[in-house]
Amino acid sequence: MDDAADGYELLDAGRGRRLERFGEVVLDRPAPGAASPPRRGRAAWDSAHARYERQPGAPAGGWEPAAAIPERWELEIDGVTLELRPTPSGQVGFFPEHRGVARWAAEQAVASERALGRPAAVLNLFAYTGLATLLLARAGATVAHVDSARPAVTWARRNAVLAGLADRPIRWLIDDAMRFVEREVRRGRHYDGVLLDPPTYGHGPDGGAWRLEEHLGPLLAGIRALLAGPGGFVACTAHATGLRPDLLAGLLREGLGLDGGRVETRELALVASSGARLAMGWAALAGAVADGQRR
Repeated sequence: MDDAADGYELLDAGRGRRLERFGEVVLDRPAPGAASPPRRGRAAWDSAHARYERQPGAPAGGWEPAAAIPERWELEIDGVTLELRPTPSGQVGFFPEHRGVARWAAEQAVASERALGRPAAVLNLFAYTGLATLLLARAGATVAHVDSARPAVTWARRNAVLAGLADRPIRWLIDDAMRFVEREVRRGRHYDGVLLDPPTYGHGPDGGAWRLEEHLGPLLAGIRALLAGPGGFVACTAHATGLRPDLLAGLLREGLGLDGGRVETRELALVASSGARLAMGWAALAGAVADGQRR
């Protein structure tokens, strides 16, 4: 699929910045993984409607000029309509590097339904504004969409309406991922697939600090107890560009008890129309295989 044809295009990246087109809106945003010089000239970068800058010592930054960006606009991605908005954190409601993992999960859900003879039940943790949830629902899965931020869940529900998927079997849940998984284990609930996009650093369920390398293992152990059977699939993404893919794969393998089973790693990387390459982290994928064993 031509990603530029359905609304999003990475135009260029370099010197810690990325130039992106979201429909008709062109934005200049920070990109820690863009270490090389940009490929396009100053005129291309100056054509951005607005530039986001982080403020030293402040929890958020700002857009300049803010008036040049619509308060909200719509973007079609993989046939799903999303509402975009400029946020104080520099996000707009769509992570383009996630679309490959979301597509993979939807394909896994379809394969699971064929094997099981019923719709796949999928848990989406840290689900944000819901692209993966909507692609899964469109593929026929029943989805539990979990995010700790009420505004993100409200945004995701609005996206479901825009995408014509509001009537699909989606549970919209405002909850901490770890606490939700623990309660689901106690309830005896099971899922055929799980997606999770945990932060590198953040707040834990008890107000303490969340650190990916320290806390991902216990979360995965809980997820292991939720998987309905040996044909379950799991996708874990991490935006820490310094995290080695073999370490992420090892955490997934150990947490799920795969005992040396094969876990696929994919770089979350985008290639700009200018030819520049932007590294955004890694994904570790454990999918179902033909003989019914997880890998």
